[in-house]
Amino acid sequence: MRYEHFDIDSLAAYLHLAPQQVSRLADRGKLPGRKVAGKWRFARADIHHWLEDRIGLSDEDELVDVEDVLQRSAGPGQQQIRLAKMLPIEAIAVPLLARTRNSVITHMVKLAAETGWLWDPEKMTEAVRAREDMHPTALENGVALLHPRRPMVRILSQPFLALGLTATGIPFGGAAPMTDVFFLVCSADDRGHLRVLARLSRVLAMPGFLETLRAAPDPQTAHRLIADAEKEL
Repeated sequence: MRYEHFDIDSLAAYLHLAPQQVSRLADRGKLPGRKVAGKWRFARADIHHWLEDRIGLSDEDELVDVEDVLQRSAGPGQQQIRLAKMLPIEAIAVPLLARTRNSVITHMVKLAAETGWLWDPEKMTEAVRAREDMHPTALENGVALLHPRRPMVRILSQPFLALGLTATGIPFGGAAPMTDVFFLVCSADDRGHLRVLARLSRVLAMPGFLETLRAAPDPQTAHRLIADAEKEL
């Protein structure tokens, strides 16, 4: 991958910050990096996961700022992420018939594969399980944002989402005792993945949205709720 590591200046450009801000964050231990010959170096994968964690812990105002930075860093001509366009009806299960963590992952990947856009379900299943073993993606609100540790562009024809709603909560690890809303994020690149997480986090944080989504009787209703919520952002 191009530019596997950042220095202060390249990371500042990537994050749309001043080099002095990046340097201060690194000196204070707020950024994952290490000094090589007295100069800061930052692994792209570590920065990616730092941004993931920041998105998960941000409030609405911070999410707006993060999404704005990611949109600007995507470059001119890049359209805003639209969750409803990335989430086909056939990739929504209401209810998702799974009762354990492993069966949730298996069913969600199978659901994604039914779109025809995921070519190697076994490889995706293995990668998502490895990511969950490393650090669970379940949030305090009972939502899990399943994804592999790195985008798996070689087994995808395009980036997309899958959604499953279980009838009852499942012990899934992470910050919540029980989880019942599961998104599978299939991304083609790191930046696109972060943009999807930021937009999805904003929708999930909207007052009353999750309660309404949980009550959706079918995939069509769940899809419409997401599309309507995005229009309010």
